[in-house]
Amino acid sequence: MAKKPNKDYQMIETWTLSSAATLGSSLRTKGILLELRARLPLVSRNSLTVEGKTLVLAMPDGCEDEFKPAAIIITRALEAIETLPVIPREIEDILTISKTERRRWLEDGRLPSAGTRTVKLRGRARQITFHVFDPRVVEELLDRGAADEWREEDATAKLENRRRAAYKTKLTRSLKKDMKGNLQPKASPQEASSSLAGWEEFGKNGLLR
Repeated sequence: MAKKPNKDYQMIETWTLSSAATLGSSLRTKGILLELRARLPLVSRNSLTVEGKTLVLAMPDGCEDEFKPAAIIITRALEAIETLPVIPREIEDILTISKTERRRWLEDGRLPSAGTRTVKLRGRARQITFHVFDPRVVEELLDRGAADEWREEDATAKLENRRRAAYKTKLTRSLKKDMKGNLQPKASPQEASSSLAGWEEFGKNGLLR
């Protein structure tokens, strides 16, 4: 439901965002709002708000020169809004994944990138570049529960890696033990014989003389 505009705002127009546009994400909805505001003249930007999935453009009488051009810009932009690339924080919200998972799955190719985007931070000189994602691909991943599948794959791979590491450690210890045994000097026949049970008594009886 649209937020009730100020009583002084007689010029009002609304647009309802589709589920294909928002992908069920409030962050995505806010991102669309910010994208549309960025396309409006500076004087009109704060006149556009959102309540739920409804965009509201509201201005007081006397602002016809600003209202009509802004409404046209918004209407035209919404024609292709469903193809607006999904940014990192939005895909994390849509798929309910962590930043670490997003980065890992992006690096191993399971989460396909649709390219990069560079933006300048507000009030700062430096820029940042980040990957963006195709909204239709994100929708497909959401519908088939890809995030849950990938978590299971990661858990299985982690367990297998632990088993391999444990086996490697055990094998290494065994090899070191064998090498240590082989490097020890062999006892001489006399030394070997002196260790036999009853040898000293046998020698005292002179049985070898």
